[in-house]
Amino acid sequence: MQNLNSNNNNYSFEIAGRTFTFKSGKLARQANGAVLMENGGNGILITATMNENYREDIDFFPLVIDVEERMYAAGKIPGGFFRREGRATDKAILISRLTDRPLRPVFDKNLRNEVQVIATILSVDQVHPYDVMVMNGASCALYISDIPFFEPIGAVRIGNVDGNWIINPSYDELKKSIIDIIVAGTETAILMVEAKGHEASEEIVLEAIERAVPEIGKIIAAQIEFGKSAGIEKKQVEYFKINNEVKEKLDSLARGRIIEVLDKVAELSSSAENRALLNKGKRGYASEELDRISEEIKKEMLELYPEDNISIDMSLKELERELVRKTILEKSIRPDGRKPEEIREITCEVGLFPDTTHGTGLFTRGRTQALTILALGSVKEAQRLDSLEELEFKRYMHHYNFPPYSTGDTAALRGPKRREVGHGALAERALEPMIPNEERFPYAIRLVSEVLESNGSTSMASVCGSTLALMDGGVPILNPVSGIAMGLVKGDADDFVVLSDIQGIEDFYGDMDFKVAGTKNGITALQMDIKIKGIDIKIMRKALYQAKEGRLFILDKMLQVIPLPRENLAKVAPKITSFKIPKDKIGEIIGPGGKNIKSLKEEFDLDEIDITDSNGEGIVSITCSDQKNIGMARKKIEAMLKGIEDINEGDEFIGTVVGITSYGAFINIIPGIDGLLHISKVANKRINNVEEYIKMGDKIGVRVCSIDRRDKKISLERSDL
Repeated sequence: MQNLNSNNNNYSFEIAGRTFTFKSGKLARQANGAVLMENGGNGILITATMNENYREDIDFFPLVIDVEERMYAAGKIPGGFFRREGRATDKAILISRLTDRPLRPVFDKNLRNEVQVIATILSVDQVHPYDVMVMNGASCALYISDIPFFEPIGAVRIGNVDGNWIINPSYDELKKSIIDIIVAGTETAILMVEAKGHEASEEIVLEAIERAVPEIGKIIAAQIEFGKSAGIEKKQVEYFKINNEVKEKLDSLARGRIIEVLDKVAELSSSAENRALLNKGKRGYASEELDRISEEIKKEMLELYPEDNISIDMSLKELERELVRKTILEKSIRPDGRKPEEIREITCEVGLFPDTTHGTGLFTRGRTQALTILALGSVKEAQRLDSLEELEFKRYMHHYNFPPYSTGDTAALRGPKRREVGHGALAERALEPMIPNEERFPYAIRLVSEVLESNGSTSMASVCGSTLALMDGGVPILNPVSGIAMGLVKGDADDFVVLSDIQGIEDFYGDMDFKVAGTKNGITALQMDIKIKGIDIKIMRKALYQAKEGRLFILDKMLQVIPLPRENLAKVAPKITSFKIPKDKIGEIIGPGGKNIKSLKEEFDLDEIDITDSNGEGIVSITCSDQKNIGMARKKIEAMLKGIEDINEGDEFIGTVVGITSYGAFINIIPGIDGLLHISKVANKRINNVEEYIKMGDKIGVRVCSIDRRDKKISLERSDL
């Protein structure tokens, strides 16, 4: 715990000309460690607390990171009936995950005391993102506390605008940047990378990481200096230790059997015909055999050591990990028989449920399968965000669901978990740069990825399935996107193997889960999770370029099924037309109390008319299931903008019959202006009675034949015959 009698401690340092300050000793003094981190108008209180009790009932380190957004930080009052913050926002969950990933590998994995880090957002300036401050503040709070956290981390965001590199760019700069990348690491190695790119090249990504390294060093140095002033000794805690007698006995029983399975894999992998045998069953030969051996060994061991269940589990996992990794490193053979660069069998389908859905994509890669379904709506259906950022509406949304049946398990369904929020956001980030802007495609877009089978890389499968669904739905995406998950097995020396398209067992026993998504032109998103204490640029380079080969291979498989977005939307999708009008005409179109809008919706059976002010122009969006009605409504609105001085010969209108005489009919073409449709123009033949062909209130298409501006007389002819 902090020294309650200590003086306030402050330490300021500069990164790229901006001053950051760590403060401690004044706030939240009951926590083991607390830091107020400030920069500009951003202020975040980060606390670190550890439970005094050792958990004997778990086999993992229980670390929890929570981010608490407070709307008062931006001078806002929360929405909703209760007017207070509720469950964590998606943004808060994503920052929690972002902070957890580089911190977890630095802790001793055998620590069993619960550790909780809480970041409370007290003030935001809405100029610079605060997520990186949470990461650095969390590391600092842990480092100056008595919690056994001995190696601080640093995190920095890098952007590139017009070829110029920017350290910790602002929101405005990020809008123009080709890449938005966050890099976290220790003094000696990279721990975590997360990025969004506008088709950024591999070299851009690598250069961004290299530029981040010295800035990370400065942040770590600041924490070390600040820690000296805190002067707190680390607690002596109990760490989990495997019962060596259990470990040795289990090794004698299981090692030979596991080696036999892995040798069989190597033997069968020599030919395509034999390799097919490795993929039989629900999870494949190796996984099912290792599971069978595990069950038998556990049963036998529990009879001998009934009180050492965790030691048995941990010993077995360590043994499997050792032998699986050894096979990969020494033989370049993976548990399913593949070579390091090989990708599992891929199948793609589109056009499922065409009578009810707007677009579908089914992507299957080995035993990983994701079905993505597209729903289109008007821009009024965009998601409203109750957040601390300036962005208030989001018209493109991606959601990811991971039901328990995808792994053959049962579990209660209680809404999206943190992992599902994170994977959905990653897929959303991968596709967002390729979504057409609102002017080109005036729709709200929602994609939902249902993971139907899971054996590694479901988030990247959802990226591929989403691309297929968008193209199937006729959304004019700029370029199709594919994704791949890369793995790593690193030896004791400098030897390592990078794995393409990792499956579950390789993720579990490997050192890295590196997801990369992009188009044929470059990277749109990446996320790297490291389970060891860092990797270097050499490994990053190898992984990025091997990932490029893999995702282009996957993209080719997808384009064999649907090479381009369909030319038309699904027949059941809403039809939306968007066009511009002068800003000063918005009120005239809406009418008093929305009278004109209501009249137009009734007249043309429209679902919605939305008029907004965007960059000094009025934008009208019309939604209807009937494209013809949309066209007529648009003509009517465009006509409403005109006076008689704006009308010219040849102009066409959808008019309303407002009077019938023996010599023709009067047609209202715009409010306050009528034209005469002579009896000779009513039909394509000579007629004697106008009312036999048109009635009062009918909507008909007319064209201006002639106009007398002095006497304000307009002659019309039919344009719809």
